[in-house]
Amino acid sequence: MSVDTLPSPEECNCFAVRAAARHVTQSYDQFLAPTGLRTTQFSILAKLKRKGPLTINALAEDMVMDRTTLGRNILPLERDGLIRVAPAASDRRAKDLRLTKAGEKRFLAALKRLKALNDGVVAAAGISPDDLLITLYEVPGENISFGRGLAQRAHIWDTDPRAADLATTRRTLR
Repeated sequence: MSVDTLPSPEECNCFAVRAAARHVTQSYDQFLAPTGLRTTQFSILAKLKRKGPLTINALAEDMVMDRTTLGRNILPLERDGLIRVAPAASDRRAKDLRLTKAGEKRFLAALKRLKALNDGVVAAAGISPDDLLITLYEVPGENISFGRGLAQRAHIWDTDPRAADLATTRRTLR
């Protein structure tokens, strides 16, 4: 296929969905920054809260992640005492991940912030949460700008000027 016949990024649904997902993830990471969590870390804590202890393999499969990526994401959680990693009772070679009390407390604080964010996004969109997800799914190429505008209308940025600076946010989360 020649370069002239390749679709432009605006015409490629896969590119549009991935770009939109990156924008949404960056927004959520910035919003969660005061809790010391990134969205992926929040998701790990949420899975452990909902399902209880899981092996690394089971959690990776459940989150549709490879083990290496999951491993990089659990290291800061373990370091900060939010999860505990221990040999699994069923197979000493496997590792169980468990949510600690500190992890549950941090998760609940982040959940409170995310609920406020989600309520703001839904209010700014002026449609039900289900309709918002359908809208975002159905027209991915158009939703990159839709998502940015919606985030601005929902006032998801903290009053802390550092929260709007993704580089600062990333440095504070490491």
